[in-house]
Amino acid sequence: APNAPQTTVMLLHGSDLFVPIIVTSDYLWCLCCFHKLSAGLYQDGFQIQGDIAVPINRNADPCVQRGCKWPKSSDGKVYIPYVIANSYTSQQLRVITTAINSFSASTCIRFIPRTTQTDYINIKSLDGCYSYVGRQGNVQTVSLKSQGCIYFGTVQHELIHALGFNHEQCRSDRDQHIKILLQNVIPGMAYNFDKINTLNQGTPYDYNSVMHYGRLAFSKDNVSPTMVAIPNSNAVFGTATQMSQNDIDRINLLYCSK
Repeated sequence: APNAPQTTVMLLHGSDLFVPIIVTSDYLWCLCCFHKLSAGLYQDGFQIQGDIAVPINRNADPCVQRGCKWPKSSDGKVYIPYVIANSYTSQQLRVITTAINSFSASTCIRFIPRTTQTDYINIKSLDGCYSYVGRQGNVQTVSLKSQGCIYFGTVQHELIHALGFNHEQCRSDRDQHIKILLQNVIPGMAYNFDKINTLNQGTPYDYNSVMHYGRLAFSKDNVSPTMVAIPNSNAVFGTATQMSQNDIDRINLLYCSK
């Protein structure tokens, strides 16, 4: 049975792409950084940590070091099978498939409908927007809840997680580019701003990445910023509605250049 409802953070699509508000939910429905929790919320055999699903007992080591890349075919393309649940409306399905197909325009990634492949992505409407980081083996869930998650940039965001990438504000070099204001963070949510030992592939920190959250993410009052850019505190970030050129470059560097 689901846990008793709790107050948490939902990040909905809006003018800042993901706008934090306080909601009541049975499960954690939000977008946040990858962190190893001593206790968390569970569904279908995995633990939900923000918008990243983590198999039980896995830690926050960089995904690539665990061998999470999807394999490249002899033609230089990376074919990733997927299935989509039949619970979406035709309009929602168009948004999802358009975002899925967008990767083929600028990268070697080819999401293809599954036939008999063992390893594949299962897109369905569960409690929120979340994904595993990288290839897990066998079927792996990407949850795109039909209420709140069906936006072009949100679908790209979760699929980029499935390719092996974490959030921009969690980069190992983020302290050179943003300042975290923990005093403004919802109590108990500070872990969302932990850094990860990421593989940045020589690419610059990107305020325009679709993987970057906005200045009010996890704000305790939805007014006080939890992140500010440095050295220019007026710099805008977290407003992307689609992959940036840096997002594309990183995918190509990880998958398409070798």
